[in-house]
Amino acid sequence: MNVQSPSIATLQEFEVRNPYDNSLVGKVHATSAEEIQTIVANATKAADAFRFSTPHERRALLNRIADLMGQDAENLAQTVSQEMGKTITEARNEIRRAQNTLRLSGDAATFLDGDVLHTGIVAGGPDRQAVITYEPVGVVAAITPFNYPVNLLCHKLGPAIAAGNAVIAKPSPKAPLAAQMLMDLCDEAGAPKDLIQIVHGGAEAATALAKAPIDLLSFTGGPGAGLALKNASGLVRCLMELGGNDPLFVLPDGDLEAAAKTAVAQRYEIAGQSCAAVKKLYVHEAIEAEFTDRLLALVANVGMGDPSDPATIMGPVIDAASAIEIEARIEAAVAGGAHVLTGGRRRHTHFDPVVMSGVDPCSKLMREETFGPVISIRSFTDFSGAIREVNAAGFGLQAGVYTNDHKAIKLASRQLKVGGVMINEGPDFRVEHVPFGGVRKSGLGREGVRIALREMSETKVVID
Repeated sequence: MNVQSPSIATLQEFEVRNPYDNSLVGKVHATSAEEIQTIVANATKAADAFRFSTPHERRALLNRIADLMGQDAENLAQTVSQEMGKTITEARNEIRRAQNTLRLSGDAATFLDGDVLHTGIVAGGPDRQAVITYEPVGVVAAITPFNYPVNLLCHKLGPAIAAGNAVIAKPSPKAPLAAQMLMDLCDEAGAPKDLIQIVHGGAEAATALAKAPIDLLSFTGGPGAGLALKNASGLVRCLMELGGNDPLFVLPDGDLEAAAKTAVAQRYEIAGQSCAAVKKLYVHEAIEAEFTDRLLALVANVGMGDPSDPATIMGPVIDAASAIEIEARIEAAVAGGAHVLTGGRRRHTHFDPVVMSGVDPCSKLMREETFGPVISIRSFTDFSGAIREVNAAGFGLQAGVYTNDHKAIKLASRQLKVGGVMINEGPDFRVEHVPFGGVRKSGLGREGVRIALREMSETKVVID
């Protein structure tokens, strides 16, 4: 697949290769900083016109895009699987979710309600009404990562269009092909000219887009890149999901089998490359031995291989550099006293699923987000102490807790410095219309269709 917008002549070309076998999947032309300026200027004009569209028109457009995605779902899923190594089962699920995201965004467009407040609430107050409405911000820059190249783009595109904005997508150079296909479907669905556009490239393109006269920057990626883009964008509003180092706590009264299944499902999905995956597993000392046995038995059934084979449960990580970094973190943790209970063998970009115990909380494997198929077990007796250890790491996306003890649930809900606490579920649990995002190093603002619609709108007050 050779991707190039017909109206953009670019010079630099980069390859997209399948991380499983390094085969060439496609080539993409990078967009220059000068071209990005022109694209943003065109988007601004489109946004100025689209801001007066009706909720019905926005909903109809999003539903048409979702319909076309449904018709092309298998092609989209195959492309996702090939370009980033996600299993075909995972890729098909992503495309299904992405359609839901767009439809829910269209539904939400019809309920972007305002308020009417009376100003005379104190003695002598004026007998007037304040009408509060929500208007489009203008041009939304949507910078997305490789791990969910379609659904994460839809989580930005859907609410942005529902709110009446223009969108410029900048997908990861590691997985840009399915995003380009989605843009082509937007054109086919009848999106107004220049309302939904795409630019390609790496950090330079992202920085150029952030520096351009956009009105809102929505970014999903790492904290370092997020901070650089925030600084580049200046006073532009930023919504940033910057990853997490998410824990799953298992208490003695919890359902051990369900917790073990959740840990395996939410850590080895897309080879551990999910922002809210179970990265740290805190198991109470009283049940550590029994739980670990259950966990290892399940891990033994995680079949690896060709992502295009429906029987494959776990595919490769995104590239060799990432695999080497994961391997180095494992080796450093072992040197610091940790034990590998199973897995750890690396073959190019493929890992046998790893379970480790006794990992030092100060090790890079535990303290930083590790994007790979590694579960690090920590034993605890003091739940509050384990929570403090998690909070000390600085990330705060989501957390999961397996327990039916109301006191423990209340403790976790109040003390964990995270954006979401999932009870009897893992931290990677997400529903498209529910707020999703983190605090501290994990980000700014929230995604999730309903709240993102407000995040991508400006509040206006008219007092009459």
